[in-house]
Amino acid sequence: MTKLFFVRHGKTQWNLEGRYQGANGDSPLLAESYREIEDLAAFLRPKQFNAIYTSPLKRAKTTALTLAAKLPGHLPVVVDQRLREFDLGKMEGMKFTDVAKHYPQELYAFRHAPAQYDPTLIQGESFPQLIKRMKPAINDIVKQDSSGAGQYIIVSHGAALTALIQSLLGTPLADLRKHGGLANTNVTTIETTDHGASYQLLKWNDTHFLSKKLDKTDTI
Repeated sequence: MTKLFFVRHGKTQWNLEGRYQGANGDSPLLAESYREIEDLAAFLRPKQFNAIYTSPLKRAKTTALTLAAKLPGHLPVVVDQRLREFDLGKMEGMKFTDVAKHYPQELYAFRHAPAQYDPTLIQGESFPQLIKRMKPAINDIVKQDSSGAGQYIIVSHGAALTALIQSLLGTPLADLRKHGGLANTNVTTIETTDHGASYQLLKWNDTHFLSKKLDKTDTI
């Protein structure tokens, strides 16, 4: 079986401030995030991985490179443009509170009703568009696992990973939020025993290894 370990990037300044970053916005990791990546590495260290794949956005790439340096085996870190966050258009850089004032319908649908989300007004990316670009990246990773026993780490973003993972599990668009969101530096693990024809959820949003207590700014 092939196991995929999905990691959301470490917490950033904009996460702390409650701002949308999206595919074009970015902000640096907080100093405390490096401690949390160390916690993550300690949890993952006993496992053997084939490679780390990461979004090109700095917050994810920095997380991936820092994690790779703390894991054994000199793991290759592969940057894949398809793993970037949602393009959130006009919402990027805005505080959640301001988005709620200017784009209340879009914000509600994005967070609570994905099947109703229409990003036309904000000039952003839809859920089907995101899934269409991200899924092939995962298919390519699984296809290369000729042994059928590979383990891979994928570092990406909270909203994008929630949609991607649920789509891999066969979850309908309307129910993409059924397990809630994903915390910074969490691990969500799925596996396939049929080379990607189907996937099974092993653990959603695992943060038990973090030495910090989570607050509302940690999860999206």
